[in-house]
Amino acid sequence: MYRAGLGICHNPNMTVPIAEAGSSPDPADTAPLDTIRQWGHELGFQALGFTGIDLAQHRDYLGKWLEAGYHGEMQWMTSHGHKRTHPDALVPGTCTVITARMDYLPAGEDPEAVLASSEKAYISRYALGRDYHKLVRGRLAKLAKRIEKQLGGGQYRAFVDSAPVLERALAENAGLGWIGKNTMLLNDKAGSWFFLGEIYTNIPLPPDPPQDTEHCGSCRACLDVCPTNAFTAPWVLDARKCISYLTIEFNGVIPESLRPAMGNRIYGCDDCQLVCPWNKFAQQTREPDFAPRHGLDAIDLLECFGWDEPTFNARTEGSAIRRIGFERWRRNIAIALGNAESTDAIRAALQTALDDPSELVREHAQWALAQHH
Repeated sequence: MYRAGLGICHNPNMTVPIAEAGSSPDPADTAPLDTIRQWGHELGFQALGFTGIDLAQHRDYLGKWLEAGYHGEMQWMTSHGHKRTHPDALVPGTCTVITARMDYLPAGEDPEAVLASSEKAYISRYALGRDYHKLVRGRLAKLAKRIEKQLGGGQYRAFVDSAPVLERALAENAGLGWIGKNTMLLNDKAGSWFFLGEIYTNIPLPPDPPQDTEHCGSCRACLDVCPTNAFTAPWVLDARKCISYLTIEFNGVIPESLRPAMGNRIYGCDDCQLVCPWNKFAQQTREPDFAPRHGLDAIDLLECFGWDEPTFNARTEGSAIRRIGFERWRRNIAIALGNAESTDAIRAALQTALDDPSELVREHAQWALAQHH
């Protein structure tokens, strides 16, 4: 736990004090941060930022967004609201948040070419490899242990999409980028193809300067390309129309009015990232675990629609895709098959799906089959 006289060991025989427990750190002393950043790079993070816990400027926006109902059926967004905007309520004693960036853009088939091939299944690039939750959280845990060991104590909790955390707001405050019009965090040297994770700690560390300017200018590329017009305004996303929400978070009947625009996107959507000019600076990931598995970067719709549940479980083992389950997997593919160019094989597969044990799958298969008549 926490001890006074904390420090970072630059060599095994020397400890450099940082701050007494509860005292104000010297804002000019960035040596400890540089050392922690180096440890982060050694663990595969491309950037680390440090910030305090004041999220007041984002609190009102979140409240209005929720009041508008833009979160759809993601009721967890309304739970623990106070903890989401007050890190010290989620983890008592927190005074510093360490935010981390890990790039994930994999090599593999050209995403735009896959989107243009109606017989292919488009899966969001973040989900093609190993589940990032486990990998990033594991690396953050190692970083936290190293900080604790070298500094002589403190408390640390690592989060990766696993708790009520305003990760993009914290990352913006820590200087890792700005929140773009597509609500993604953008970095002028790395684009937006990256994961974020956080370490909450009670150790007072000097904060980095926040990103206080956005660099989207008059660009509307992300807003205009959205297949379902899910953006009601710049920086305002109606999740109920977002393909990522519909294919991943939503477990019901997808509105027919939105189905044609979904195209062949069966898990997530990357359109607003693919057109973002800042992503010309994005680098391919160096993490082998983020490489595409089982050919999912350009798999045929009919192939994955033909999987039985054991095959689905085997092919998605250790993947973020597993969380939607077999039923929603088939629901999503049925819509994509309805949007595909008509073939005898597609019609036969959809006809067979009319006898699926799932009412949800049958309903979407029936709609899809009707598109080929």
